[in-house]
Amino acid sequence: MIANMLLFLGIAVVGGLGTSWYMIEHGTKLTTQRSGPWIAWSAAGRDDADPYTRAHFLRLGMLPVSTTVALTYHATTDSDGQKLHSSCDYIIEGEEPQAGFWSLAVFNEKGGLIANPADRHSFNSATIMRPPSGRLDIRLARNARPGNWLPIGGAGRFTLVLVLEEPKAAGASSAMGPELPPIRRIGCR
Repeated sequence: MIANMLLFLGIAVVGGLGTSWYMIEHGTKLTTQRSGPWIAWSAAGRDDADPYTRAHFLRLGMLPVSTTVALTYHATTDSDGQKLHSSCDYIIEGEEPQAGFWSLAVFNEKGGLIANPADRHSFNSATIMRPPSGRLDIRLARNARPGNWLPIGGAGRFTLVLVLEEPKAAGASSAMGPELPPIRRIGCR
C-alpha cells in the first residue's frame, strides 16, 4: 500500500516537473504564436502574462519588450524542422514582414553576437537591399555572399531573432499572427 502510494507520488512529481519544464521552455498554442519555424511568446512583457511566460523570460534572464509595442520571434530550426547550424547555408526568402519597422539578427547558441570580419550581425527594414522583385532575400552562410548576407562563421548552433515593431500594423493581433518568411536550408558542408 505504502509502495503504491510512493510510486503514485513519484509519478505525479516527475510528471508535474516535466510538464512545467515543457511549458516554460517551449510553450503551447495558449502561450505562443507560431509562423513556420518562428515562435513568439504572445503575452511577453505584459501585466497579464501567464506564469509560464514570466518563468520563460526569467529563466533566460531577459526583460522582454511588451507585445503591445513589438513582437519578438525566435527561430532555432529551419522550415523543415532541422536545427540551424553554421555548417549549413540558408536563405530567408519571401514577403517582407508587414510592420512599421522590423529587424533580423543572428546570435550564437549562448546569445552572443557572432564575430565576423564584416562586423555584420543584423539587417532591418531601413538597411536591407531590396531586389527588383521586392521580395525579401537574405543569405546566411560562413563565407561572403552577394546581396544581403549575414555571416554565421563557426558558431555551431545559432538563433535568428526577428522583431516586428508596431505589431498591429503587421496584422499580429490575429490569433495566428503574421505570415513570416520561411528559412530554407540550401546545403551543408
